[in-house]
Amino acid sequence: MMGAKTQSIDSWLKAHATHQPNHPAVHFEGHTWTYRAFSDWVEQVAVALQHSLGLKRGDRVAYYGKNCDTEVALFFACARLGLIIVPLNWRLVPAELNYILGDSGAKVLFHDDNFLDQVPAALDGLATLAVNTSDRLDALIDKSQGLAVATDADLSDPMFIVYTSGTTGRPKGAVLTQESILWNAIISVHAHDFTPADHILNMLPLFHVGGINIQMMPCFFIGGTMTLHPAFDADETIRALEYQGITTTVCVPTVMKALMFHPDWGDLKLPTLRLFNTGSTDVPVEIIEANHKRGIPMVQVYGATETGPIATYQKAHEARSTQGSIGRCGAHTQVKLMLADATEAPLGEPGEIWVKGPNNFSHYWNNPEATEAALVDGWFRTGDVAVQDENGLYWFADRVKHVIISGGENIYPAELERVLGRIPGIRECAVVGRAHPKWGEVPVAAVVITKNGPDRATILAAFTDKIARFKHPKDVVFLPALPRNTMGKVLASEVRKLVAAAPD
Repeated sequence: MMGAKTQSIDSWLKAHATHQPNHPAVHFEGHTWTYRAFSDWVEQVAVALQHSLGLKRGDRVAYYGKNCDTEVALFFACARLGLIIVPLNWRLVPAELNYILGDSGAKVLFHDDNFLDQVPAALDGLATLAVNTSDRLDALIDKSQGLAVATDADLSDPMFIVYTSGTTGRPKGAVLTQESILWNAIISVHAHDFTPADHILNMLPLFHVGGINIQMMPCFFIGGTMTLHPAFDADETIRALEYQGITTTVCVPTVMKALMFHPDWGDLKLPTLRLFNTGSTDVPVEIIEANHKRGIPMVQVYGATETGPIATYQKAHEARSTQGSIGRCGAHTQVKLMLADATEAPLGEPGEIWVKGPNNFSHYWNNPEATEAALVDGWFRTGDVAVQDENGLYWFADRVKHVIISGGENIYPAELERVLGRIPGIRECAVVGRAHPKWGEVPVAAVVITKNGPDRATILAAFTDKIARFKHPKDVVFLPALPRNTMGKVLASEVRKLVAAAPD
């Protein structure tokens, strides 16, 4: 591990401003920031935070808005001062934001005009100061002109409190230090073979560790260029990929599907793109295959908010030959698969993924009980199940809590969902367990179909000769849509309720 008193990560920008001052750092909505200009702006923002707002090392600063260059500048300015950033999911309702702001003890809430009307309710009962970045930030900078930053922030300082989506109970705030951000950047550079010549496209939300850390922070670490979009827009993404010199981007499956259904996708030219990155637990193989047919490697990254997030990954040269795998253990990280009796799973047998690495989170904010349950001697228990093969590759199976136990046999819904995903006319699918008097529970497919989509018999027949019969869904429930949380993840608990209420 690196020494605790190493420079804070805003030093990346200063180094690039010295060695490649005119190299583009950020493209956002028609404006280009060079490394010299962006580094200077970050310093001005840091001065304003310290002198105009009186913020001190360890104070929490929240951001509520769409992706923008100001948000990125705030990230680095906070690192400069040892402040802790709380990026807020703008899909949450004010009551949910109020809980996060209260739990984190945020001193200041920066927000944009998009959510101006929601701010009063989000701050109800709190002493948090609201600052509109559209006008007041410039005023704060002007107020502190001529002053300088005084700080002793370093890599040991917490940098982010990223709140998990909270599929059950209250969301938990995972604390990532500056050191974990640095190490994740180092690991990501190895995963993607990044160089300063790379130009990433980032349209993932910066309230999610995937949007922050899979490619964006590593891009600044290596001195590359980022084009940032306020949010995902299929038309804008298509144009950027074809005309703006993009070399790589992260596309979660829902984004990739939207692009593949775009009318321009079939004729799209990708002259500079060298790889797609994808993740978010289980990725449908048909998405990967479609991109490989275009000649673009699609590499999978596996991890969680608590792992920084990069834990395992494929390299571009292996993407085709290891299609469907979540790759190998990442550089500088350790992975092991554990059984319920706390022993390691034999090769080829499923086990829970435990991850240990310098990019792991340090703890859950204000939640020692959850921290103790999640960390065992520095190993993070992910709650995900995988299998490792004889070549050292990991293959995602499912979430531990999603496993269906039928007649004493474990059935992993993701395995069945891969079959469902290949049936023409199925738009969305999920497999959950339903109580059964003989077997304890049995798998049931919940599907959303297109107009003139497949019927029950066609769906059930699709499993013949593909997986063992005891794993086959015993019923199909047709739904208008799958229930999802604010991060777009399917809520298995709600699907189970819908399936249980449906007639046998």
